[in-house]
Amino acid sequence: MAAKALNVLFLPHPVRPELFTPWGDDVVTALGGRHHLRIFDSSQPLAPQFADVDVVIDHGGAAGTRAMLDVAGSVKLWQVLGTGLDHFDVAHWHSKGMPVANCPGPFSAVALAESALMLMLMLARRYPLAQANLQQGILYEPLGRELDGLRLGIVGFGASGREVARRARAFGMRLSAIDIREIGPSEVAEFGLEFMGKPANLDQLVADVDILSLHLHLNRETHQIIDARRLALMKPDALLINVARGALVDEAALEQALLAGKLGGAGLDAFSQEPPDMSAPLFRLPNVIAMPHTAGVTDGTSRKRAQCCADNVDRIAAGLPPLYRVD
Repeated sequence: MAAKALNVLFLPHPVRPELFTPWGDDVVTALGGRHHLRIFDSSQPLAPQFADVDVVIDHGGAAGTRAMLDVAGSVKLWQVLGTGLDHFDVAHWHSKGMPVANCPGPFSAVALAESALMLMLMLARRYPLAQANLQQGILYEPLGRELDGLRLGIVGFGASGREVARRARAFGMRLSAIDIREIGPSEVAEFGLEFMGKPANLDQLVADVDILSLHLHLNRETHQIIDARRLALMKPDALLINVARGALVDEAALEQALLAGKLGGAGLDAFSQEPPDMSAPLFRLPNVIAMPHTAGVTDGTSRKRAQCCADNVDRIAAGLPPLYRVD
């Protein structure tokens, strides 16, 4: 018997409704008319819009409110169209017995890995100074560094960390990795890892590498995991790459290390406060390259996450448990 068509409510981004393209458009395409999709309208009363809704798809977890949850009596799954949940009150949803699922790392891993490599290359080739020289008619400077032979430390060897390793290896980089889980022999062979360890080995990794790339979830254990003490362990010409979560790094300590010339540079796509204060000295340094949290913002990520959500709607319709539950 064919699965029942469900009522699905899509919650657009509460501040940036224009982001419906492509994120919402791709959800519409992925659902393919198999279910009844409605788009939430913040100008209309809540209760009628949630009546008989089976699945909520929440853009990034930023749109859902407790008031919505209070009227979501028929909802069987709250599906977050995104990976990180640091802006979403998971504990409250669980306290109300509401299942929550997200679109985990594999769906944005390629985009994050490409961005991390881009930042490494731009910093190694001193892109801001190169652009300034070009504007002034100064050619043949600055002198850049080659990635070939540099040691890259990957902190968090999940989906995006492995995609970075795959690409960095093609550049001839020497790879080290740390993860909370055991990194198995097959991964060591596949990625040519010269060193693999657990969080207890982080100080050793930080001190040894030429480039440190962060690929961690943000939680109590990882908050400011790169602090002033660990920044002081890094080589004075080392580069720090963060395309994960801003609060993984003590940004004040990072700014001081860069201003004091104790660190080679930083490539940042995420910040503790978003949007960041662009008047801060950190963003005026020629060895800092910052992006507006767009490392994962690609056409591919949008399509993959939309398909993830659609697959979970299909599973609920078929009486199956959702994938990627957040428990």
